[in-house]
Amino acid sequence: MNPLDLDRSSIAHAIAQALIDGFNRHYSIFRDVSRSAKACFEAGDWHGSQKANRDRITSYTERVYETVERLHNEFHAQTLDDETWSQAKLFFIGMLVDHKQPELAETFFNSVFCKILHRNYFHNDFIFVRPTISTEYIQSIPPTYSSYYPKERGLRGTIRKIVEDFGWARPFADLDRDVDYVMRAVEAQLGGWPAPEVNLQIQVLYSAFYRNKAAYIIGKAVNGVHEYPFAIPVLHDTNGKLYLDSIILDSWRISVLFSLSRAYFMVDMEVPSGYVQFLRNMMPNKPRSELYTMLGLAKQGKTNFYRDLMTHLRHSDDDFIIAPGIKGMVMLVFTLPSYPFVFKIIKDKFAPPKEIDRATVKYKYQLVRQHDRVGRMADTLEFSDVAFPADRIDPELLAELREHAPSVIDEEGDTLIIKHVYIERRMTPLNIYLQQATPEQREQAVIDYGNAIKDLATANIFPGDMLYKNFGVTRYSRVIFYDYDEIEYMTDCNFREIPEAPNPEMEMAIEPWYPVARNDVFPEEFGRFLLGNAEVRQVFLKHHRDLLTATFWQGKKQRILDGKLDDFFPYPIELRFCEMFKNAETPSTQDKA
Repeated sequence: MNPLDLDRSSIAHAIAQALIDGFNRHYSIFRDVSRSAKACFEAGDWHGSQKANRDRITSYTERVYETVERLHNEFHAQTLDDETWSQAKLFFIGMLVDHKQPELAETFFNSVFCKILHRNYFHNDFIFVRPTISTEYIQSIPPTYSSYYPKERGLRGTIRKIVEDFGWARPFADLDRDVDYVMRAVEAQLGGWPAPEVNLQIQVLYSAFYRNKAAYIIGKAVNGVHEYPFAIPVLHDTNGKLYLDSIILDSWRISVLFSLSRAYFMVDMEVPSGYVQFLRNMMPNKPRSELYTMLGLAKQGKTNFYRDLMTHLRHSDDDFIIAPGIKGMVMLVFTLPSYPFVFKIIKDKFAPPKEIDRATVKYKYQLVRQHDRVGRMADTLEFSDVAFPADRIDPELLAELREHAPSVIDEEGDTLIIKHVYIERRMTPLNIYLQQATPEQREQAVIDYGNAIKDLATANIFPGDMLYKNFGVTRYSRVIFYDYDEIEYMTDCNFREIPEAPNPEMEMAIEPWYPVARNDVFPEEFGRFLLGNAEVRQVFLKHHRDLLTATFWQGKKQRILDGKLDDFFPYPIELRFCEMFKNAETPSTQDKA
């Protein structure tokens, strides 16, 4: 198509159609990949499920660049005037009126537009700074959730019906037993559901939520003004049959399932805003940005996060400051005290002994984003060309930025542009936490620190730098790793024991008496850097002495090489039915009636 042969209105309409086509192709692929999670779950294809999740992460960027290339080739997009772009946006809005994913399409429009034109356009009317199409009451086929009424078949029969309606092509080992466990667990934790005769309704999201080796049934019981959220994990037993593993009833525990320190869920959604709204009702303290992200829609999560940040800046007056804690050699970290996130910028030069470059650091962060974070690695939002109000930048922070990252910032009048930044939810650095904690808190943190390292190792991640300053403690007192510039795959590391010195003089020498290759790791040395505090040392050696042996690390590495994927439970072990009822007899058929 030659744009010169068309009038401005026709060009604008064609551009809008190309943008809609690009987005529809993206979301069609997104749904196909998400839908494949059910087949992977049924087949027990855990590696296939992980690969699909990784591929889905990169798909969005690929579709954006496809659309950018089309607009350049067909319309010489970089030469179009403002009026044409303005009309294209209006046509685009009109195409979203009956669209099922209008908020995602608006974000896609922004992504394409910002790849074509300079960032000066970010503040004008050509992009969707605010959503224009309401996502309320969008009809979905199949529906966002299904409603069940225990008054019709009884509570036990309703729970069984809910499970059966997911239609998994794999039998349950003993669904009657599992339904009974659900009933007994609810009775133990809540005193029972409200009686069916008072018109109790149970709403269940239509698609199961797939992640790792589990499928989750997500829903809530509604009785008048009272709502009772729940999540039921479904797993495979050793014979390949399905079973219900637990029922999670606390809103905050369900929120932990959706923690950004875990892999994204695979969910088949025609109307994602409906799922987000349903989940928000279950977890009112969880921002929409995080819910979109955990549903695999990370770009929409970033859009919502940025809108929330801009709103917060308009209604606050504190300054961005250097984040408390030990300064990093690779990252410059700052925060806004009134906002629960930190902002991380890669420095231009790294202090010795760091021997990596900017590209390597970015690769490591991308690796973490695509990897299963098993609840132990913080997810990051990656932004380019973010505008900050210059008068909200603390002078000490500005001096640090000018000294350590001048290539990453542009100062334009009353605006500071940061060209590349990672954003993470703020945690208390573990080294600071250990200094301020009570003896009981310190003991629990050290135990969980060792557990975090073991979980990472099981997930094929060697943290590299395991100093306490590189770990944080969440509001739920969970230890999370957040410094990625030295991580390696376990399978790329060579875990060795330190050979015996040929004589005492060599053992006391500064340089090692044995050859050391790049990825050689000597776990015996960890204690020298980590266990200087006597109290910490005592707890660590009591619970995690094995981390100081090459045997532990070699064993973990071999399991990975053998293709074995261990289970990770994002809920307490004591909530598993096998623990709750391990000493209880299975009820008789008469008891189940």
